[in-house]
Amino acid sequence: TCLSNTVFNAKTAELLSHHQVEIKQSFPKEGWVEEDPKEILQSVYECMDRTCEKLTQLNIDISNIKAVGVTNQRETTLVWDKETGEPLYNAIVWLDLRTQSTVERLINKTPGRNKNHLKTGLPISTYFSAVKLRWLMDNVEKVHEAVLSHRAMFGTVDSWLIWCLTGGKKGGVHCTDVTNASRTMLFNIHTMDWDLELCKYFDIPMEILPKVRSSSEIYGLMVSKSGPLTGVPISGCLGDQSAALVGQMCFKDGQAKNTYGTGCFLLKNVGTKPVMSDHGLLTTVAYKLGRDKPACYALEGSVAIAGAVVRWLKDNLGIIQTSTELEKLAADVGTSYGCYFVPAFSGLYAPYWEPSARGIICGLTQFTNRSHLAFAALEAVCFQTREILDAMNQDSGIHLSQLQVDGGMTSNRLLMQLQADILCIPVVKPSMPETTALGAAMAAGAAEGVSVWSLNPEDLTEVTSEKFEPQINPEGNGI
Repeated sequence: TCLSNTVFNAKTAELLSHHQVEIKQSFPKEGWVEEDPKEILQSVYECMDRTCEKLTQLNIDISNIKAVGVTNQRETTLVWDKETGEPLYNAIVWLDLRTQSTVERLINKTPGRNKNHLKTGLPISTYFSAVKLRWLMDNVEKVHEAVLSHRAMFGTVDSWLIWCLTGGKKGGVHCTDVTNASRTMLFNIHTMDWDLELCKYFDIPMEILPKVRSSSEIYGLMVSKSGPLTGVPISGCLGDQSAALVGQMCFKDGQAKNTYGTGCFLLKNVGTKPVMSDHGLLTTVAYKLGRDKPACYALEGSVAIAGAVVRWLKDNLGIIQTSTELEKLAADVGTSYGCYFVPAFSGLYAPYWEPSARGIICGLTQFTNRSHLAFAALEAVCFQTREILDAMNQDSGIHLSQLQVDGGMTSNRLLMQLQADILCIPVVKPSMPETTALGAAMAAGAAEGVSVWSLNPEDLTEVTSEKFEPQINPEGNGI
């Protein structure tokens, strides 16, 4: 998991400067995944400093930076003390499984199809923030005490960063945007606000929640610790997958993108009315680009393990030394030779929502070698994507003509070609890889009071891209 800082030209969408820092994840127990909130914040400051240095070297005047946008891991949950400014526990990451017993207890409390999903668009799962927050309140004494003494603040990573960057304990702004709020299970995607009934259901006091804002408006100004960016407005905020949808310019109903990162996240724009899934997909807020602009919704399918399977093959099995080796290994054989890999390391997400599922590798023979396993790992990512896209087409009634892609794994050309072959539609990859950052920059630049970036369709810059056409016969396979 990395933290990066990227600067764009608002007129041309050209990437001017970029700096990236690795964020360390810790795994204190099996199924637990945490990050240090202070390390996240320090990495932001480091990235800002390095990026500004690079701009100076390019003879770009830093005073030309007109706005800052934030995009973040969604669902990852933090609680901090508003009086001391100190985090009360590590951030619990989205794919953490420690809340499984809490989830089972809640599901047993309301047998049958839970009506909460009609408000939230989400199933009860370890994935979302409400159960992580409930766990913190039940199991961390400091959090419990801070809630009782009205000192606790809850937020996803965006809230923590915006609060710190706008002053922290000295008047920092405690807010989030609709895309991040819609991943908590406490937010009603129809009323577009925190829901009292949902908060009562999870027994969470509303006073600790951040104020919900649109994805594109001025939230506050950067404070002095921000160095040369002091006084610059923070005016864009989107969860990472929504930011990628915006950065891919999927503004029309039926357009979809897939981000290949640690997991895979497929979002399909369904317009201004939410579509509830009958096929195990999530309904989520795609974006709301202005206080007075309508919210747009998306159907989403999440795959827990995509890029993470590469790390597992490297760190746990040792069959590759670097991530880039995987493509060469798989290309050496060009087939899995009947070997199949289901990387359900954290259970299965969409469309099954089966947390107890575990990974399997099957179809092994004496002939199978590490190259076949590498190929099977790439196929696993593509098959899971295909399954989600089939569900999306059934739910939305709009069949996809091409898939926009982004994320770290898209540099693997074999994976992209495999994906086109398995979907039987073209896969389109923009030449500029930082589409998530671009989406946040677009939202920030378009905000009222900043207005340096036009989101009118005729003003949007056409992004150059590479297209992977299917090369196998799609007969009987069409999506």
